[in-house]
Amino acid sequence: MSANSWGDMVTWPRSRSGLPSIVIDTLYAALGRSHRDDPVASGTGGPAGNARLTAWTGLLLLVLSVAELVTLINVGGLISCHIVIGTLLVPPALLKTASTGWRIARYYRGNLAYHQAGPPPLLLRILGPGVVASTLGLLVSGLLLVLLGQDRSRTVLLTALGQRVDWLTLHQGLFIVWAVLTGLHVLGRTVPALQLTLLRERTARTVDGTTSRAAALTGAAVVAAVAAFLVLSASGSWRNGDHHRPLRSPAGDGTPARP
Repeated sequence: MSANSWGDMVTWPRSRSGLPSIVIDTLYAALGRSHRDDPVASGTGGPAGNARLTAWTGLLLLVLSVAELVTLINVGGLISCHIVIGTLLVPPALLKTASTGWRIARYYRGNLAYHQAGPPPLLLRILGPGVVASTLGLLVSGLLLVLLGQDRSRTVLLTALGQRVDWLTLHQGLFIVWAVLTGLHVLGRTVPALQLTLLRERTARTVDGTTSRAAALTGAAVVAAVAAFLVLSASGSWRNGDHHRPLRSPAGDGTPARP
């Protein structure tokens, strides 16, 4: 299937859809039917090169995120895989944050090329900060759980609405927020990312900076692999612990509490 075929999967006249323009713009972008005019600059590729780096990084994050979600089927039995994949996600997430942050900074500082390309649809702009914050919060809290260990991660931080919130609960709460926001982000960005990468037509224009983009992705992968090894080495209390501990008696004598 060619890149343009994605845009033909759903068609409707803009003026007769009955939907607000900001929704229509987002849907057309999500389906690959409208594109930003990313100028190509010599050297790094400019906005076009930035878009391709962001797209490749986004697809890498999507694959790793799906793998991480699979481990939730049996997180106790797959805890080592859960920790490794979660750590592997950190460098690509930082790289994607850097590439999108660079584009935003260049746009708002008045760079002509990025102004010509223009911003993404309004709904995706509104969604973006929440996606970045929830992603980094989820990953950082996960690494913190490993550093704290299984016992200290259950230290109560606060009580809200009668519920005791500890580090593990915080991580779980961030996951829910991340799943909702990132799910919407994936719906809006996957097809355009595929059009810029795997489904790019052979006649597509050449964009400078291929070597630097490959180096950035390779560097992120190497850092991710080293970090995953180090974090897994420090996760003994999770890998060797009992994830289904019985409740202890209030007396603290070590005997299981009766229901």
